[in-house]
Amino acid sequence: MIYLSEKIGNLSKTKILKLIYILDELSIKKSGIPFFNLKYKVWKFGPVSEEIYIDLSSETTILKDYIERHNEKGSTIIKAKALFNDEEFSDNDIQLLDFVIRKFGEKSAKELIYYTHREKSPWHTTAINFSVLELLEKEEINNTELLVDMSVLINHDIRKKSIYQDFIEFSH
Repeated sequence: MIYLSEKIGNLSKTKILKLIYILDELSIKKSGIPFFNLKYKVWKFGPVSEEIYIDLSSETTILKDYIERHNEKGSTIIKAKALFNDEEFSDNDIQLLDFVIRKFGEKSAKELIYYTHREKSPWHTTAINFSVLELLEKEEINNTELLVDMSVLINHDIRKKSIYQDFIEFSH
């Protein structure tokens, strides 16, 4: 989040949540390994990492040393509190961050929601498979406990799927 905030500027809560998800999605597509390895739920404006959403919505605990929140025109704005330290990131990680910033950094939160909800995306596919897409779109429900199935990104690639499954098994 620090890198994104430094390069893009102040970010709305929704925009940072979408960029985090997009980093995981693109990382899985590229290598079979998630960038953050978060669990994302099928919410109306999802996919959303519930733990990050809560941390950005109430008293910040997980990210308290890295970001600060403030309200601006009715929106929660996220701002870096610390300087980015690249020691924990590979060159490939930085390249992916830079790619996401170039491709999505200027997009609005609404455009990012549209992107993450695109047809055949993991969010869309999971919502359809569990028959909640129409309920979410009609605002009959706002969220679910369903986890977005990120493996749909790499089902066509046996090597990446194996890497992903091994990573998920090892990390949980």
